[in-house]
Amino acid sequence: MFLFIDSHCHLDRLDLTEFDGELDNVLTAAKAAQVDEILCVSVTLAEFPSMVEKTEKYDNVWLSCGAHPLNQDDLIDQEELASLSQTNKVIAIGETGLDYFYAPETKDVQLDSFRKHVRVANQLNKPLIIHTRDAQQDTLDILREENAENVGGILHCFTETWDMAKQAIEMGFYISFSGIVTFKNASALREVAKQVPDNRFLIETDAPYLAPVPHRGKQNQPAYVADVAKFLASVRGQSVEQIAELSTKNFKRLFNMT
Repeated sequence: MFLFIDSHCHLDRLDLTEFDGELDNVLTAAKAAQVDEILCVSVTLAEFPSMVEKTEKYDNVWLSCGAHPLNQDDLIDQEELASLSQTNKVIAIGETGLDYFYAPETKDVQLDSFRKHVRVANQLNKPLIIHTRDAQQDTLDILREENAENVGGILHCFTETWDMAKQAIEMGFYISFSGIVTFKNASALREVAKQVPDNRFLIETDAPYLAPVPHRGKQNQPAYVADVAKFLASVRGQSVEQIAELSTKNFKRLFNMT
């Protein structure tokens, strides 16, 4: 039996009304879809304690701690980030990164925050979860300048070029594909997906956002990572079993779970 890992979702941001108000039902649906483990990713430090509380009883749910580049109006407190990141079950720092597509006006704040996240990751020896959009060169430059190769991490929900993916891989990063790879207009991304080495790709949902085909228009959920895997298998010319095995092995390697 093959199992999947959803390497990036936001369980605390799901609308639970369609799950009878219970996060338990989200996890049950995921298990039925052969999703074995989940990484629940933080987007603000203020909401992080609530995320911990909502997920603490689930042994198969791991956490990250960080502030999304679109969710910060002020400079981040590096000491607070480091303190919160030592919470039990936190295996990654982020999500962090740069987004000049939606918020170019906060560039300076984003750059400061990104550097602090990388420094905390190095301090605690935990991999990074990176969000990057329309900021390829600055993202790569900061990762290099702050020695992010010491900890590695994930370029999540990847939508950038093969050149960027290749440079990130050379620094020890993994490339994660979300439901976007199934979208009709994502042909360029599918070409990238074909080129990422077997030992450097992951799969994710980014739930509750970006539901894959055939669930477009619905709220995304961890169970749908199976659909991402099936589509990625067709793109890469591999079996679903291979996608499950390789992506799981990659996740375990990155987070020293092997």
